[in-house]
Amino acid sequence: MDIQNAYNEWAGTYDTDENLTRDLDQLVTRNQLGGLHVDSILEIGCGTGKNTAFLTQIGTIVHAVDFSQGMIERAKEKVQAKNVSFSIMDITQPWNFENESFDLIVCNLVLEHVENLSFVFAEATRTLRPNGKLFINELHPFRQYAGKKARFYRNEEKIEVEAFIHHTSDFFSAATNNRLALLKLNEYWHEADQNELPRILSLLFERR
Repeated sequence: MDIQNAYNEWAGTYDTDENLTRDLDQLVTRNQLGGLHVDSILEIGCGTGKNTAFLTQIGTIVHAVDFSQGMIERAKEKVQAKNVSFSIMDITQPWNFENESFDLIVCNLVLEHVENLSFVFAEATRTLRPNGKLFINELHPFRQYAGKKARFYRNEEKIEVEAFIHHTSDFFSAATNNRLALLKLNEYWHEADQNELPRILSLLFERR
């Protein structure tokens, strides 16, 4: 099952399936961005809207995109805020936004499914305003090295979503090559992760 079809299939149970990575991502996003208020936000990979409602509280306008029709439909049902628009977009293709459109781009648990980081970072730089921020939460590379990836179950069959391993240095290289400076790097564990590898790598970049 390809990535897009996998997320279409997963959409119906994504919010109710046990998923510690999803839950930790939601907590980290609120903790890291809760003090901000900006004019325009682009949310990449909004999924079922798990972070979208929060982003509508810190942004005057939010554009939430995903390439899964199933996920977008769930998000529209959940998030009724008037300052958000939803659309289907493949971030591996040229983004349909003008230069310097956004103060903040949020990208959560998406880039493991993207092979070419450089293109995504280049488009982020193009569409960010000067001093705009790119916030990324990803499944930690250490977990990827151990064979972990996004997965769900259908009729007792485990379905693993195709993923690409990106080293921490890959994110730095893609950022540096596209005029994005690192402001913060953090690693996070879920409370159930005692003595385990870190679960999420969190990065905040600024366009220079």
